[in-house]
Amino acid sequence: MRKLRVRNVSRGEVMLADQADIADTSEKRRQGLLKHSELRDGEGLWITPCEAVHTFFMKFAIDVVYLDKQKKVVKVRENMGLWRISGSLSARSVLELPAGTCARTGTKAGDQLEFVKYDA
Repeated sequence: MRKLRVRNVSRGEVMLADQADIADTSEKRRQGLLKHSELRDGEGLWITPCEAVHTFFMKFAIDVVYLDKQKKVVKVRENMGLWRISGSLSARSVLELPAGTCARTGTKAGDQLEFVKYDA
């Protein structure tokens, strides 16, 4: 399975995730994190293409990072609770992370992220 390492190069190469999954098919995007009971530090889900997400039927809060085509952060929704909807019309993809990741790493709109794919 393909995995991602995601770094915030605007914040000195700080690691956002080192075991992020990729949801790049309609089936994977539809399933998202619904079967997960938690996201641990270092885990995440990159949904592409995507401009909006929801937390209906999820079991935990998440940080949501909206990205443009160049993987520049256009919006951050921290600690998005259950039964919520969020979106950004200027986003091309979304990175879902454990709640608190953006605060811990200082990730904000305008930051440039770097994605490196690898085989797990």
